[in-house]
Amino acid sequence: MLRMGDGQALVATTDFFAPVVDDPYWFGAIAAANALSDIYAMGGQPTLALNLAGFPKTLDMQILNDILRGGAEKVREAGAVIAGGHSTYDDEPKYGLAVIGMVAEDKIFTNGGARPGDTLFLTKPIGTGIITTALKQGKLAEEEAQPAVESMARLNGGAARILRESPENTVHAVTDITGFSLMGHGREMAEQSGVSLRIEFSKIPLLPHSQELAEQGVAPGGADRNKDYYGQWVHRASSLPDWSDLALYDPQTSGGLLIAVAADHAADLLNEFTDADEPVWEIGRVQSAKPGRIEVN
Repeated sequence: MLRMGDGQALVATTDFFAPVVDDPYWFGAIAAANALSDIYAMGGQPTLALNLAGFPKTLDMQILNDILRGGAEKVREAGAVIAGGHSTYDDEPKYGLAVIGMVAEDKIFTNGGARPGDTLFLTKPIGTGIITTALKQGKLAEEEAQPAVESMARLNGGAARILRESPENTVHAVTDITGFSLMGHGREMAEQSGVSLRIEFSKIPLLPHSQELAEQGVAPGGADRNKDYYGQWVHRASSLPDWSDLALYDPQTSGGLLIAVAADHAADLLNEFTDADEPVWEIGRVQSAKPGRIEVN
């Protein structure tokens, strides 16, 4: 963050990765939405982006054009502009953005302000890692994965706008859920805030087909790595099904925002999301006991 004066600050981020879906246009849109998400998680409004691309010499350049078109349309939807970028040859396609945004200093969100008693909200369903792995393994048809594709490509901009416009002392902490999973990013919020999180598994929204695939054991390798590391701070109720771990530790691509909201403002904020036709789910509470830990029941 760079303070610019007049109560404004500049925020910047970058992210890029290899394709998670076969369609180049959707890949570009998803990668762009993922990169823009960090700006939204800080309460910012994206203003400028730079393309970052790697592309094999052996592939048709039309594929790269479609990737860039998907990214450009998503950046335009965010109200920002693409001001160039950089590309290089690579053995595997890769795409993402470097993004600059602006944020009011009194509306900067961090993952370190959650308070005991806060309500936890989540703005996108979980399961993108499970779904994209199933696609790669041929265990899911493309049309069955389309809800996940559209979820990954959906901007967190509408949710961020509602949070920015909320009354003072409504939003205490925000983080976006990406590769470290709901448990990993939740753990970071708990640790940075000096609190614990209590999450009700039945309230966590899941993408279509993700439960049945998890029951079959379909999950990316990142889920095991997330559990191996973050599991030491997570207590999962023994009554929960075994497959629940795959959902809890599933690495997300362009996931939603996890938001800690003052309990006395939670109902009003929920109404704001509903009125704006922005999806949101209440999934738990913030507690004071056992700081840095997560309880899932």
